[in-house]
Amino acid sequence: MNKCSIAPSILSGDFAKMGETVANVQKWGADLVHCDVMDGVFVPNITFGMPMIKAIRPYTTLPLDVHLMITEPEKYVERFCDAGADYVTFHPEASKDARDALLKIKAKGKKCGLVVNPDKDFSLVENYLDLVDMIVLMGVFPGFGGQSYIESVSDNIVLFAQKIKESGRDILLELDGGVTEQNAERFRSLGITVLVAGSATFKAADPEKAIAVMRG
Repeated sequence: MNKCSIAPSILSGDFAKMGETVANVQKWGADLVHCDVMDGVFVPNITFGMPMIKAIRPYTTLPLDVHLMITEPEKYVERFCDAGADYVTFHPEASKDARDALLKIKAKGKKCGLVVNPDKDFSLVENYLDLVDMIVLMGVFPGFGGQSYIESVSDNIVLFAQKIKESGRDILLELDGGVTEQNAERFRSLGITVLVAGSATFKAADPEKAIAVMRG
């Protein structure tokens, strides 16, 4: 069974102690720090923006995996890169020019990626495989943490993993939403290489153990 990277979402952490939250993610043995940025327009919730990314950057040496759930991300991707993001991913349907946004991230020397909701298919990203470093499959509809996994996404995992293999490129396949200690092994077996685990990490009795279990 393949191991995979674990990226706890700080959306499930303590916003009053976010520096400590991020430091704990590294102490517990995670591989990335997942940051959910929501604008209240593309999704029905508001979280945080560039100032938060900049504020937490000194508290960890782990890569910051910044998931933009915002409209017209091309207007902001460079500022997120400058704030300290290492990966910047966004929803292509929210962008007026997804390729331009990806190229802006690349020009900053950072990793770029696209996010696919449960009701979208491979056609959304197939024209960008030459650029992306990561594809994120949403296991839930974005906007809120703690949701249950949507089973139909499993078919997408298998398809996307195969398409990535056929591309010959080293593209990470991340699953965001509904990940638990109980289902992580199945997702790894389907081809996922990065698991976003918010509630499964922060609500665990032993977060370090939970991360180790999910990693495999």
